[in-house]
Amino acid sequence: MSIRQMFPGSIVKPGFNPLAAQTSTVLYELYGWGSNTDGQIGLGNTTNYSSPKQVGSLTNWLEIAAGYAFSASIKTDGTLWTWGSNPQGQLGLGNSGVYYSSPKQVGSLTSWSKVTTAASSCAAIKTDGTIWSWGQGSNGQLGLGNLTYYSSPKQIGALTNWSSVSGAGSQSFYIALKTDGTIWSWGNNNNGQLGLGDRTNRSSPVQIGALTDWSKVFAGANFCASIKTNGTLWTWGNNGSGRLGLGNETYYSSPKQVGSLSNWSNIACGSGQMFATKTDGTLWAWGLNDYGQLGTNNTTYYSSPKQVGALTTWSKVGAGGRNTFAIKTDGTLWSWGRNTAGQLGLGNITNYSSPKQVGASTGWFKVVSSLRSSSSVLALG
Repeated sequence: MSIRQMFPGSIVKPGFNPLAAQTSTVLYELYGWGSNTDGQIGLGNTTNYSSPKQVGSLTNWLEIAAGYAFSASIKTDGTLWTWGSNPQGQLGLGNSGVYYSSPKQVGSLTSWSKVTTAASSCAAIKTDGTIWSWGQGSNGQLGLGNLTYYSSPKQIGALTNWSSVSGAGSQSFYIALKTDGTIWSWGNNNNGQLGLGDRTNRSSPVQIGALTDWSKVFAGANFCASIKTNGTLWTWGNNGSGRLGLGNETYYSSPKQVGSLSNWSNIACGSGQMFATKTDGTLWAWGLNDYGQLGTNNTTYYSSPKQVGALTTWSKVGAGGRNTFAIKTDGTLWSWGRNTAGQLGLGNITNYSSPKQVGASTGWFKVVSSLRSSSSVLALG
């Protein structure tokens, strides 16, 4: 029985702790669709799908990440699973060059809490607050102080106060948040996306500024965004097509505030576009819009936030390679933008410049999309 059947309109049971290994607290099914050239959807084949397909029959999936033709997920029991492309050991299975079209467990540990991807690498946090990485390391994106690739997880430093980490599925850098409210970054920095005031790559985590009031961090294609505890929004890095939302196309290598509002709640960074929800349930978009990925019913780019429609029922948003997904407070899933591989999940390959509902289910919890042009998509529901 799925969460849509058991708890319509709900997300989790009372007492849910996302930093602790789970047993039966949540009941999420895993779904995939879109581009599947390397088996990254996890269905045991390499067939593209234009509508959601369930991956296996289990209902204990908790975290998902979509990389460059590969995927990663954590189950409620704290185990870590990967599948898809593996030329640089990014699946963490101790090998490279061997591809898998269905989920494979990474080791035997049951202490994984969060996972993300950046190009051909992964980073993950355990329940003890340590952070680990593996895969391609050519730009220092593994944070291990070298440019070596590893095909199994390696711990970054010895600290135990990491709380979240974000990578862009097509780019080789990470940004992470600690429990003390500081943010850190490492890897490729060709557009100043590390936020360190320069364009020098880093192979170990470096703190961005000295502030301790950061709340959430997000990585896009060579740009980043973060929300502070006071609800203000900040961006930096590549600003092509105005993706930083600052009203211009100037690149910035350190954080700049987007407007003066203090009611931002969540962000999603895509390949050249950014989305954010406010505490009032409205959805806003800016940046590249050549396939209608901003959802503003046109293909005009915007260099400052533009509201998507007039609804106040948006809850979560996810951005991919010129395609976008959002979940409403009623648990319905909506998509728009580029659809060349059926990545919008609408049963066709037609592009759309305004939100379209994906199926009729009302129990969607989370959705992620890779930043490839022909994206693969994973969702929990």
